Amino acid sequence: MSKMLRAKMAALARVNSIKEKGIYPYFRPISSSQDTEVDIDGKKVLMFGSNSYLGLTNHPRVKEAAIRAVEKYGTGCAGSRFLNGTLDLHIELEQRLAEFVGKEAALVFSTGFQSNLGALSSLTGRNDYIILDELDHASLIDGSRLSFSKVVKYRHNNMEDLEAKLQAMPQSSVRLIAIDGVFSMEGDIARLPEIVALADAYGANIMVDDAHGLGVIGVNGAGTASHFGLTDKVDVIMGTFSKSFASLGGFIAGDKEIIEYLKHYARPLVFSASMTPAAVASVIATLDIMQTEPEHIQRLWDNTNYARTLLKEAGFDTGSVSETPIIPIYIRSEDNVFRVTRMLQEEGLFVNPVVPPAVQPDATLIRFSLMATHTFSQIETAVDKLTEAFTRAGVPLKQKI
Repeated sequence: MSKMLRAKMAALARVNSIKEKGIYPYFRPISSSQDTEVDIDGKKVLMFGSNSYLGLTNHPRVKEAAIRAVEKYGTGCAGSRFLNGTLDLHIELEQRLAEFVGKEAALVFSTGFQSNLGALSSLTGRNDYIILDELDHASLIDGSRLSFSKVVKYRHNNMEDLEAKLQAMPQSSVRLIAIDGVFSMEGDIARLPEIVALADAYGANIMVDDAHGLGVIGVNGAGTASHFGLTDKVDVIMGTFSKSFASLGGFIAGDKEIIEYLKHYARPLVFSASMTPAAVASVIATLDIMQTEPEHIQRLWDNTNYARTLLKEAGFDTGSVSETPIIPIYIRSEDNVFRVTRMLQEEGLFVNPVVPPAVQPDATLIRFSLMATHTFSQIETAVDKLTEAFTRAGVPLKQKI
């Protein structure tokens, strides 16, 4: 290893320090299916860190669909969508997704991250602008970098700042506002009606990353644009399959012309192997369930409201912005976040630690997320364990900013 490359490894100092303290919280191996309870090191652990909001990763219809797809198509496509990797299943899913989110067409990518990379890196160019909310997902940030466009960030959900940024941009350029529909750490929803009004006023376009909105809000879980009744005002909708759709992959939906353009110019699509047959079939089955069994979404919201009430009654600082099954529990100390996360796992509760760069240093938190398949009893147990861990760690429930 060269001296310069070795110097780069100095960034591991913080990681090694956390490991030495015995509070390293990442890459925890799970030895069971992703459910409300998982096996870790031979122990049952309550799962409150999953993105499987509807809890469909173990649904019999979803698993059976995956099995049937493997039996018919095999385990992989052995090529990109552009060449030999397009199945009739991909086309069926794209048609279903376009109808689901209310757009003319859709295009399936191998991952959600690649979906954002593909769209943002190709829809704008060097003389154009991409406007990001400062709390947007990393895939939107990286996609904007690959576009070679001018990238401008505005303060989180701050419409005055967004308008100021739009006012300063030339109208001769493409100006694409790319935002999370539901913000993945804080759990709040983008102020889409106001963003649409500004986009109309300044001739800008809108792309919504609905990774955490699909299956959660909107008609039958159709996402943020549907939630606000603004589907026609959003140019591009992106979604992932690794959350409510209980699989792996992602998609972009929009006008037929946009999708046709991406088919030929989105490099993460053209130069990547396509979604596996089992993954595609799983999404189709999940979509069937979402559209015909709305009780799953209702249970998700029943659990969310119950958990939020219990956490508030217990005195936890959950902020004031979460509107979804993602509930932040603020600790505002990186080491304490790791310490509490470790204690909770030892006591049988899995949660996710969130530290910089995902959040600001004074906003470190535990991400507590609900699934439709949680029981009220499991939620009560989780809140009890959180209270005990905070007390043992000497972390006050209410944090001062």
